[in-house]
Amino acid sequence: MSKRILVVDDSAFQRTVVRDALEDEFEVVAEAENGEEAVAMFEEHAPDGISMDIVMPEMTGIEATATIKKRSPGTTVVMCTSVDQEEKMMEAVKAGADGYVTKPVDGTKLLEEFNTHLG
Repeated sequence: MSKRILVVDDSAFQRTVVRDALEDEFEVVAEAENGEEAVAMFEEHAPDGISMDIVMPEMTGIEATATIKKRSPGTTVVMCTSVDQEEKMMEAVKAGADGYVTKPVDGTKLLEEFNTHLG
């Protein structure tokens, strides 16, 4: 059975890029456009991994990651961030992020991150 992934980004285009990169090797079970939706979709679908944007409305990816990791420490979270957000990336690691890729998202690097952490 393939691992299940939740894709979270406030940009519909970025969600499509991430989905296209992952769906050959993983089952993309849901998408969310902000951190609050991410937590709700996590509760509903119990994915093995999450591709998480950092800067989003309603609730940031860092806040959503912290909430999800408290509930399920074993869930893999890979952050997708702009290269100029190094400080935010450090916050994300403290919140429990397992890895990250920079935008624009390179599908090969994203797959490598998930394969490294999901096995």
